[in-house]
Amino acid sequence: MSVKAEPNVVPLCDVLLVLLIIFIVLTPSLQKGIDVKLPETTQDTSSTPKGLIVLTLQKDGTILINKDAVQLNMLRAELRRIYESRQNKTIFIRANATLPYSKVVEVIDIAKGVGVEETGIIPEYFEEDTN
Repeated sequence: MSVKAEPNVVPLCDVLLVLLIIFIVLTPSLQKGIDVKLPETTQDTSSTPKGLIVLTLQKDGTILINKDAVQLNMLRAELRRIYESRQNKTIFIRANATLPYSKVVEVIDIAKGVGVEETGIIPEYFEEDTN
């Protein structure tokens, strides 16, 4: 009489199925992200859409609010004047890539301090007007 020894694979299959179910359940909860609102693009990039506030930081330290120059020490008062009567408290900020990040954060902090609720960063390279 010969005895054949065969492994019992049923418990192995049970363990694999349980692990598969655990991974299926946990995978969606591990995916995280942030909601981003992107500004709608227009064909003409030289003009700002009506009602949109874009604050531009240029390489030489000049600050523009929709193409109007503002001094850094007057920025808080100017933003307060603009946003006190607006329902939409959103601002878009774009900065020259060579500026230190601390300058951008300083401007964002000033904007948040005057009541801006949403801040958007425009991630693009732009040519500064030399007019």
